[in-house]
Amino acid sequence: MFADGALEGTAAIVTGGGTNLGKAAAAELARCGASVVIAGRRSEVLEQAAAEIGSNCSFVAADIREREGAELIVGAALERHGRLDFLLNNAGGQYFVPAEGIALKGWRAVQRLNVGGTLAMCAAAYERAMRPAGSGMIVNVTVSPHHGMPAMAHTGAARAAVEALTRELAERWSPDGVSVATIAIGRFATESLRKYPGEVWRSAAATVPLQRLGDVLEYGWLVALLASPVGPAFSGSVITIDGALDNWTGRWPPEGLAQEGQVPTEERPAPGTMP
Repeated sequence: MFADGALEGTAAIVTGGGTNLGKAAAAELARCGASVVIAGRRSEVLEQAAAEIGSNCSFVAADIREREGAELIVGAALERHGRLDFLLNNAGGQYFVPAEGIALKGWRAVQRLNVGGTLAMCAAAYERAMRPAGSGMIVNVTVSPHHGMPAMAHTGAARAAVEALTRELAERWSPDGVSVATIAIGRFATESLRKYPGEVWRSAAATVPLQRLGDVLEYGWLVALLASPVGPAFSGSVITIDGALDNWTGRWPPEGLAQEGQVPTEERPAPGTMP
């Protein structure tokens, strides 16, 4: 979509950049010439992703849920590249469970990552890099559809909070030359989609009016557009990329998708273990 070198001379951070959509976005930014720092919690995953993306990409392992982790990530970008032009708050997560089955601990965990982590990264980027420079573009990531997703009430609430935060920060930080926007993603063909119950991911494309899943390259192209000089024009906006899923008001899950009329619950690992 974009010429090689279109983002030459810029520096970017992508949280959750080791896998799936984050990795695709980081790869496209790097292909366009940006110096990219990918961040996450698993060093081995990040190291492999950075090697695959190429010399324009480095990594830092840190936990965005902690302010110290966010500061570490932004500090790494400044130390390596002397600037930070673009932040993609791609990291996020949730699990599949009916609203009445959400435990308070699980609810807090989803809010802490999706809202708290996003806020921590925004604050660190703004205070340490973008406000002093008088410019910068921050892009947060939420989900579509906006009219409700059964078994996703916890993340729906969290992502709505992020979109409200985006609009507030876009207004508050505009005098300092800092722009903030949101990408609301629909259903993409990623490895993470398959962690949900089989009857859900196998029928995911059928719930999209475009009748296909999103391609991770399409996400990368949109991210690169927002990292370009036109990005600030979208400040305060929520840009939905979902194949018209947000316009779909039919039943979801559709007939035959739910198990005996019940929304399936994702199997969760025991406390203290990794999936």
